[in-house]
Amino acid sequence: MCGIVAVSGNPEAAQLAFLGLYSLQHRGQEAAGIASFDSATGESHRVRKAGLVSDAIKETDIAELPGDVAVAHIRYSTAGGAGLKNAQPIRERFRGGVVSLVHNGNLTNANLLRDRLFDEGALFQSTIDSEVIVHLIARSRAPSTDEQIVDALSQVEGAYCVLITVGDTLYAARDPYGYRPLVIGALPSGGLALASETCALDIMHARYVRDVEPGELVRIRHGEIESITHLPKFVAEPQPCVFELVYFARPDTRLWGYTVDRARRAFGRRLAEEQPADGDIVISVPDSANSAAVGYAERSNLPFELGLIRNHYVGRTFITPTQAGRDFKVRMKFSPVREVLQGKRVVVIDDSLVRGTTSRALVNMLREAGAKEVHLRLASPPVRWPCFYGIDMPTREELIASDKSVEEIREYLHVDSLGYLSPEGMTDAVRENKETYCTACFTGDYRAPLVDAQEGFAMSSHC
Repeated sequence: MCGIVAVSGNPEAAQLAFLGLYSLQHRGQEAAGIASFDSATGESHRVRKAGLVSDAIKETDIAELPGDVAVAHIRYSTAGGAGLKNAQPIRERFRGGVVSLVHNGNLTNANLLRDRLFDEGALFQSTIDSEVIVHLIARSRAPSTDEQIVDALSQVEGAYCVLITVGDTLYAARDPYGYRPLVIGALPSGGLALASETCALDIMHARYVRDVEPGELVRIRHGEIESITHLPKFVAEPQPCVFELVYFARPDTRLWGYTVDRARRAFGRRLAEEQPADGDIVISVPDSANSAAVGYAERSNLPFELGLIRNHYVGRTFITPTQAGRDFKVRMKFSPVREVLQGKRVVVIDDSLVRGTTSRALVNMLREAGAKEVHLRLASPPVRWPCFYGIDMPTREELIASDKSVEEIREYLHVDSLGYLSPEGMTDAVRENKETYCTACFTGDYRAPLVDAQEGFAMSSHC
């Protein structure tokens, strides 16, 4: 996952974009970048650095990013690889001016397009799929920039939210399936802000206006929406990613008609109905499972306790790119509260189970702290299939549920019982707005074509 932000029509565009990135830190930890354009001088500027937002972008960097238009990116690297060459924003000069682009998602035909562009003489500076979009824009023979961007996006498949500046014009687009979120807000000091989540609008004091719709392309100049169009491949039934509600988005974010906290509580309540446990207390694996645990405790009439304390100075283990890094961070990240756990039958609620390595270490930690029994409940179904739309699940071999039964997983984790939320229970819990969700990682039902896989390319996620 990545986080993207844009500001248009505000003289403090870079400063506001920085604040937005700060709120999206949970979506990526490896690099941060901002590109700005100054309408008064016609000059563009960019800074990209490795690390967390607060470490990567300093006050002195923001001072070197004047302008009233900015795009920004927080990077979560997967198979595309870390390193500054793969950090965003991408910035290039073409006949239409200077183009800067940030992207959240994963293109499923990027390798096929890259090979074609190589044959045509294109030179790539990175290994990320996002750069393919820039080349397609630059090589388009369409007469206007609007049409060039439409032409480029009409050639790509998969998941994308993109924010693109060409001079002082900002473009925002979302793939026709609507896999990843992108919202628009009005700034109190003038202009518009766009971001992956509404929590980024909140820190900028921006008033939520609306979502960028699936398959929509919006053009903005001087903080005003000038034109709206839809991409040729608009689909009648969007498929937003349910894993955003399960894990990735921040609890205070509002997605697709739900506050994420409210959706997770609904998952927890349904989980308690489907998978009750004979326990004394309910605890969460903080922080992403907190809301689901509250919902589970409410429905099961068991007390919710703080049995694990998270060190908030350690990042999210799931998005740490190596197994060695994940193992090390588990030991650093959680501490058991012995007085809460001692002699208790503990029902542990987690949002999902992907590889199983973190959960196994946590179960051992709980038993060492005195838990009499450990019953694990997952507020989502078994993750059996890799995601090709922007989440780091690139191979089935990494997924514990791909070839193991629930009982085999229970034995591996050393828990007294194990229960998952059903696919039907998950989607029913958040079907109030009649939304249809992408559940490919749970069901294997991939809607956007996996072109590279069909052509024999190795599929990977390069956001």
